[in-house]
Amino acid sequence: MNKMDIKYAIFDMDGTLVDSLMIWEVMWSRLGEKYLNDGGFRPSVEDDKAVRTLTLADAMELIHKKYGIGESGKALLDAVSLLITDFYRNDVQLKRGARELLDTYLAKGVKMCIASATDIGWIKIAMEHCDIEKYFVSVISCADIGKGKDKPDVFLKACEVLGCSVDDAWLFEDSLVAIQTATAMGMKTVGIYDRNNYGQDSIKALATVYVDCDESIDKLI
Repeated sequence: MNKMDIKYAIFDMDGTLVDSLMIWEVMWSRLGEKYLNDGGFRPSVEDDKAVRTLTLADAMELIHKKYGIGESGKALLDAVSLLITDFYRNDVQLKRGARELLDTYLAKGVKMCIASATDIGWIKIAMEHCDIEKYFVSVISCADIGKGKDKPDVFLKACEVLGCSVDDAWLFEDSLVAIQTATAMGMKTVGIYDRNNYGQDSIKALATVYVDCDESIDKLI
């Protein structure tokens, strides 16, 4: 990869720029304690994979329907909202090398945006806490698009706001589903290892470039 060739970059947030995916484990424990008197509750591996590419509202609707937890998906959403807000406001941290990469790309004039499945309100809270607003020309949420990363819509919107073609954009992602979608579109991808995510071997095989568990994202500088 010729690092100088990147002119347009689309970044995922959770698991790519910020170390936040452990929040899912906290959420399952809290929901289990609250509704099942079982702090060890976990959904099936398949469902755990699925919810990570959905908006949180859709994820909680799935958990409610599949496991009968809570009065409704909306009730589950309300139950976890305060927990998530507090986490993004006070605890979330950038992943190793992220700021160095962003500083370098900004200095080189790379146009960057965020495309995330997370609610845009939480994205902005995390961005403020981590002090990274200045790097991005736009923030896009799947919740606003109405479709998850298993569909191309959020990535097409990202290219639109960056003013580039799909062929010119690089996607930075830790999600296999997202990388599969982007690859099918003809987009170049940077796969990011995250200890709390699934499908790392498949991501490594599919991504144009891969940042492994013992590497920092600033290796791309």
